[in-house]
Amino acid sequence: MNTQPEYTYRDVLAASERVHWRVEDIIGEDKPLDFDRPFMPETLARTDAMTFLEPEERTVANQIRGHNYLYMFGLVEEFILPFVLDHTRPQLKDADDYRVRALLQFAAEEAKHIHLFKTFRKAFIADFGTPCEVIGPPSEIARAVLSHHPLAVALTILHIEWMSQGHYVDSIKCDAALDPQFKSLLRHHWMEEAQHAKIDTLMVESLVDASDPAEIDMAIQEYFQIGSMLDDGLRQQTEFDADAFVAATGRSFKTDERQRYVETQHQAMRWTFLGSGMTHPRFVESVKRIGPKAHAMVQVAAEMFS
Repeated sequence: MNTQPEYTYRDVLAASERVHWRVEDIIGEDKPLDFDRPFMPETLARTDAMTFLEPEERTVANQIRGHNYLYMFGLVEEFILPFVLDHTRPQLKDADDYRVRALLQFAAEEAKHIHLFKTFRKAFIADFGTPCEVIGPPSEIARAVLSHHPLAVALTILHIEWMSQGHYVDSIKCDAALDPQFKSLLRHHWMEEAQHAKIDTLMVESLVDASDPAEIDMAIQEYFQIGSMLDDGLRQQTEFDADAFVAATGRSFKTDERQRYVETQHQAMRWTFLGSGMTHPRFVESVKRIGPKAHAMVQVAAEMFS
């Protein structure tokens, strides 16, 4: 890329050290979820579009989306963690101590987030009262993602990190209708992911600088392959969510209602996890620095996921 770094490992490390929280401080028996309220903003959940459901049923569908939202974050962090550790290992002899410390801090925080989302899922299922099947196992999805070119994986991670920033700032932060406890989980996650997005930007830049044009073209293609694989998983997850909705509400879908539920929620999840990342201004900036061809390809792909 050969650009002046916008972020530095030293500054990111300092910011990370100012933001510190423990899983035990933000979720537990004395911090229950409020199942009388929605968990997800409508801009991401799109449950109000399912007008064939009663308002109470749309709240249940929204809460199921909240469950799979945090499960999906836990799932992707299962491949982010080993990728960061693999990226850190060659840096251990680096003279830049701030880089090593920032990367290790990044890895430690991702491990904490995995713990957080597992704890949330356990609490959700206990109080929701209905099992919610999920795609996976995460280890197999991580293995498939990590089989791709490191730059493709780094771009996918950068997409995810900026995506999470956009979700919180643009849709979640000021939505007073949401369950405060669920918002608290997302706020604490956002606080640390803000630094991860900056480190990911530096990682992508270093990988681009170390790659020749043919490798970069291959990595862009593999970034889309990873996205396609994740999209297949999102489609399967909407089927699982429809089953969970029926089990939780006791409702039987009429005629084409299940198809409408799945199609509406699949497109909502495509926007949530694919389109909103591809169109985030900061992610777009990084893609533009890779080159006009990469930028044009991402623009075209993003239109599918609106």
